[in-house]
Amino acid sequence: MSNVMIARTPPVRPEFVRETGDASHVGAIERPLSAWERITNVTAVRRVFILVLLAATWQVYSSYLNNPLMFPTFADTARASWDALLSGGLLRKAWVSIEVLLMGYAAGVAIAAVLTTLAVSTRFGNDLLATLTAMFNPLPAIALLPLAMLWFGLGNASLIFVLIHAVLWPLSLNTHSGFMGVSETLRMAGRNYGLHGLGYVARILIPGAFPSILAGLKIAWAFAWRTLIAAELVFGVSSGSGGLGWFIFENKNELEIPYVFAGLTTVIIIGLLVENVIFGNVENATVRRWGMQH
Repeated sequence: MSNVMIARTPPVRPEFVRETGDASHVGAIERPLSAWERITNVTAVRRVFILVLLAATWQVYSSYLNNPLMFPTFADTARASWDALLSGGLLRKAWVSIEVLLMGYAAGVAIAAVLTTLAVSTRFGNDLLATLTAMFNPLPAIALLPLAMLWFGLGNASLIFVLIHAVLWPLSLNTHSGFMGVSETLRMAGRNYGLHGLGYVARILIPGAFPSILAGLKIAWAFAWRTLIAAELVFGVSSGSGGLGWFIFENKNELEIPYVFAGLTTVIIIGLLVENVIFGNVENATVRRWGMQH
């Protein structure tokens, strides 16, 4: 028996001791970043560089084309923009457009919140949202403007109506998709805490689906902004003053092409500011801070 036990005893492995080598010759493992690397690590700097590169390309191409009636230079557009800013006309028309946009955007977001909350709470609400989005999402918002002008007249009400249409469906689709993608673990945690109805939506579904909601807000903003400019371009003045679209339309009729490009550039600048300042800060304070997005 003892022989059997001795035979089954595992062999004793020898121990080895490794001495730590001298790493003094290796040098610093981490080196400080150079000034160029620190600058290029800033996202704003990289994006401004892209804008400067685009402006330089615009200037070179328009100078080579040498046709200011068709394609003015960047310098001519900058002078026209400065002149329009000094006169106050460009800022005033930009504010008219932004004011109408905010009213339509806020109304569209509120209606989308009601529809998506109903959709995740009841089966009828889910069927209602699916049916309405399938019907109206493919319908261009600008196509409804003639009817809106008949129903609501030549004013901001008709523009707000088409803006609600532009905002409502993409935001509802993205929000509902985000709600459906919330993990079952979070859902069970909410139910275990006794949450239901609006409390369940506000505390569980919205935080879990916020990346999709934020993407829907961005898409809805872009749809609303371009719908508004197109409506002002095609159908003209709203409430006697007009916005950026009307500014572009007026200067096109007068063949003031640098001012047309100044209006278009203002539309682009406002879009960049909203995307990078407003939505960028919201994104950094929420989904990036929560680790839901890299």
